Amino acid sequence: MTTLRLVQVDAFADRPFTGNPAAVMPLDSWLDDATLQAIAMENNLSETAFTIPAADGEADYELRWFTPATEVVLCGHATLASGHVLIGDSDRIRFRTRKAGMLEVARDGDGYAMSLPAWKPEPRPLPAIVAALGVTPVETLWHPHRYGVVAVASEAEIHALAPDFKALAAEGDVLTIVTAPGSEADVVSRVFACGAGIDEDPVTGSAHAVLTPYWAARTGRTSFTYFQASRRGGHLTGRLEGDRVILGGRCVTVIEGTMTI
Repeated sequence: MTTLRLVQVDAFADRPFTGNPAAVMPLDSWLDDATLQAIAMENNLSETAFTIPAADGEADYELRWFTPATEVVLCGHATLASGHVLIGDSDRIRFRTRKAGMLEVARDGDGYAMSLPAWKPEPRPLPAIVAALGVTPVETLWHPHRYGVVAVASEAEIHALAPDFKALAAEGDVLTIVTAPGSEADVVSRVFACGAGIDEDPVTGSAHAVLTPYWAARTGRTSFTYFQASRRGGHLTGRLEGDRVILGGRCVTVIEGTMTI
């Protein structure tokens, strides 16, 4: 039997039971992929992040993320949670990832600033996704990492969404982002990842790596406040800096323990 450290963090949250929960499991070396997937399934959170120490001075850790169903290309909230768990007395921490490049989490007041790649979506019809959402879009866009963006006219439409989750899942592992101008925040959104085993994600950092360049192009601005209008809800900030998106948020540790496998 092997005992492994496990920390559960509410990311993009300033108090427990808000934001998006992520499990963080620091490892000395990689377990096989089937075991990593089984651990993520056991945790049954939107993401479990696994890290190992990096072998060179360029990064501090290598980082991977798994939903209960699959490994993902990028996960923002679990990266923020990993930084929260591992940053220690440092001002910043760098993660090497397999498909999203180098990511960084830095201290920023009583929270963190996280650097992600800016993934600008391009216009593309998404008829099956629009039908599953049951909305009339202002425009629809796509990013090749399988992010679909559906912009609607009003915040009220975001809150009223009642998607057909089965139909969204039939589109495969697509992160579906529905967005509109907000009232208390500049931008409001909801995010669905049905093909990855998550009907609605509470607060999605990677979605804002797509939303920030989209809204920058649409408005001519480079910084925004965001609210993701899930049941748990989450507030974050984002700004576009060249080919990077800098997201701001806080974290709360809610569980610390061990897993025996």
